[in-house]
Amino acid sequence: MTKHTYSLTTHSPEETIELGKRIGAQLHMNDVIALYGDLAAGKTTFTKGVCFFLHADQPATSPTFTLINEYAGDLPIFHFDCYRIKNPDEMVMLGFDEYLEKDGIVLIEWPENISGHIPDNSIKIHMHYINDHTRRIEIHAPRELEL
Repeated sequence: MTKHTYSLTTHSPEETIELGKRIGAQLHMNDVIALYGDLAAGKTTFTKGVCFFLHADQPATSPTFTLINEYAGDLPIFHFDCYRIKNPDEMVMLGFDEYLEKDGIVLIEWPENISGHIPDNSIKIHMHYINDHTRRIEIHAPRELEL
């Protein structure tokens, strides 16, 4: 499978949201986006842009304590936060694999905590905190994206 790699910098939360909108415009049914990055790297901010573009029924918020937020929109959106997951097998008990089979978009924050459960054809986004406003973002996609 050919991989496409992109590297860019956003200089404000608004630019990170706009990037989420641009990628949201190119998502297909059953796409999975794995969002890597430390606390405050912009993972939920990016997700807000995706959800906004897909006309989610409510603004995206971090599902740190609920583990998953589901949004209705142009496509169903399943937003996972795996920060508190200590054993990847916990995701099996939560029915994670079933979400991967549902028609919709899956966004996963802290995917490194569930290694082995992330599909190979996922869009992988690595977000790096530079300062309060700036993020360096690397995107690895299984297909070409227009950014």
